[in-house]
Amino acid sequence: MKSWGFYGRHQELGRLREILARKRWFFLKVSGRRRIGKTSLVQQALQPSQREKVLYIQIPDSDPAGVVSTARDFMQMFGISDGLPSNLRSLATRIGSLAEAGWIVALDEFQYFNRKVLFEFTSQLQAEVDRLAARADQVPGGLIVLGSLHTEMAALLEERNAPLYNRITDDLDLGHLDIASLLEMLTAHADASPMRLLFLWNLFEGVPKFYRDCFEQGVIAGERRELLRQMFFSSSSPLRTEADNWFLKELRGRYDLVLKFIATHPGCSNADIVAHVRSVEPDSEKQVGGYLKILDERYRMVERLQPIFAKTTTRSGRFYIRDNFLRAWLAALSVPVASVSFRPLESLVTQVDERLVDAEGHGLERLAATLYEERSRLELGDFALTQRVKGWWDRNDTELDLVALNDDERILRLGTCKRSPEKLVKDLGRFDGHIQRFLSVEQRYRSWKVERVAISPLLSGDHRQAIQNAGYIPQDLADLTKGLSSASANS
Repeated sequence: MKSWGFYGRHQELGRLREILARKRWFFLKVSGRRRIGKTSLVQQALQPSQREKVLYIQIPDSDPAGVVSTARDFMQMFGISDGLPSNLRSLATRIGSLAEAGWIVALDEFQYFNRKVLFEFTSQLQAEVDRLAARADQVPGGLIVLGSLHTEMAALLEERNAPLYNRITDDLDLGHLDIASLLEMLTAHADASPMRLLFLWNLFEGVPKFYRDCFEQGVIAGERRELLRQMFFSSSSPLRTEADNWFLKELRGRYDLVLKFIATHPGCSNADIVAHVRSVEPDSEKQVGGYLKILDERYRMVERLQPIFAKTTTRSGRFYIRDNFLRAWLAALSVPVASVSFRPLESLVTQVDERLVDAEGHGLERLAATLYEERSRLELGDFALTQRVKGWWDRNDTELDLVALNDDERILRLGTCKRSPEKLVKDLGRFDGHIQRFLSVEQRYRSWKVERVAISPLLSGDHRQAIQNAGYIPQDLADLTKGLSSASANS
């Protein structure tokens, strides 16, 4: 069996290696959601064959004594036996002396220093950072801090009253792996068929650790229900508690009602959310706006999207869960997984699979938009985007899943996405009306070339012919992913 490799992150890896190649003091922040590949990226850049003086410390969620004890253990593991710290102050001092001696020190889970009992460490580290920055050209080492909770990392490094404010010299914020990297991964360990891509992307998006977990459990190439059973329902399932351990425990149950409703009703309005909350908790109506603001700005769990061309002040926004895994967990997985001791296993797995199939309709819209943007960035295909792909809707139930513009050539592409190709074909006549209503409102595009596109995961020859006969361009995921991996590798 082929071993797991390092996939994607070519630009980020190149930038990190450039930072290391300076051989002068740096203070780098690497941030991103849990499991997104922060540690793997740093490990890839700091391979022993390329650099010997490397110290990695994973900070525990503990008290000062626990942090210092863990740091001492890691130092000894990496061959440092002298000057071991005895408290947080001496830990900061030792980090500074190691950087002066040419060591690269990486502190993982750095956000834990925002805890009240550990916060003093940041003041002590500030003194070391300022001392080293004052003579940066003479300091061959550097400090890397890695963190997964955006709010707490921002509190430590970006707020004006924080001791380490404005000390960062470099910043890497890791997002999801692009589709080209996922195709490379799936080709190596399973297959990159359209239905497998949609299933896994809708569940895991671009979180590399989740795919690796599936590989290590031997189910990345398995059928859907086998993967769900192994990854979520057995006593040793690696993802059984992932959502709770990652973000839900941070909320302490305060926002569950709002989150679960948005997860099961993607694209809901503020009025929809208020009505739901009122039906369950009549006294909570006034809190909904504040909850949504906190979930968006502080925790980055929810996003409010507006239709393309809309003003920023419009009230027609729709709410979505940002992260595919969180959406899938709340909408399909959490209750069945919690019920595994009380209900027949196979019926629970079947229930989850059916719910995920429903969720893949919205997932297909997001995946198609992502592929359009990625193909345009790599100059693939016949449509060059000049604006980000977004949907369009109005209060008259007009609904366009995809609105893509090529301003240079004055081409407007309007699309509909459905998981079922049969339903896609049957709906094209109705969708014509949506397009006409859109053009009657956005009259500036009447002189443009208007292309109509119909997208489904997998289209047969008969489906393609029917779509073409209706005046649409047929596209499936095989079309949209064609050439993506090779183009990305050469970019």
